[in-house]
Amino acid sequence: MGLKLQKTIVLVGMMGAGKTAVGTALARQLGVAFLDSDAEIEQAANMSIAEIFARDGEEFFRRKESQVIDRLLHEEPCVLSTGGGAFLREENRALISASGVSVWLRASIQTLWNRVRHKDTRPLLKTANPYETLKRLAREREPVYALADLAIDSGPDQAVEDMAQKVLEALKAHEGVIGP
Repeated sequence: MGLKLQKTIVLVGMMGAGKTAVGTALARQLGVAFLDSDAEIEQAANMSIAEIFARDGEEFFRRKESQVIDRLLHEEPCVLSTGGGAFLREENRALISASGVSVWLRASIQTLWNRVRHKDTRPLLKTANPYETLKRLAREREPVYALADLAIDSGPDQAVEDMAQKVLEALKAHEGVIGP
């Protein structure tokens, strides 16, 4: 391709927005590493996110998440997928703004629900009414996600490779991210 990634691309958005799938495809298109902040935390802790939440609580997890994001932003530029709550912390937004570019993968509630409803790995959805919880979280989080540098809409029937291409085209038009 002849293009060089100049700063880390940080994918933000709700659980089920496609951050991991699109991020993997985007990294492949760019020829760079794909990293997932949740996977990095799990590896460091030798526990799942759900286990960390249960044992140490959300605040402990969020502190560790900030440390991991900071570390990853100071390594070789890559595509970084973050957990749904990561961008909500002002500290993380400042870190990302200083060293990377944030891309919000925006999806409808129905699309998100269709993608997450059969998974039991989402600690925040372990409620009496997970659909309503998802709706509430989206309503609360979307104004913060809207602070991202770019927003790309993710449709329910959009192929992952097409989504990655959409993100890539938007990044090419965003100064200082991809260059010769």
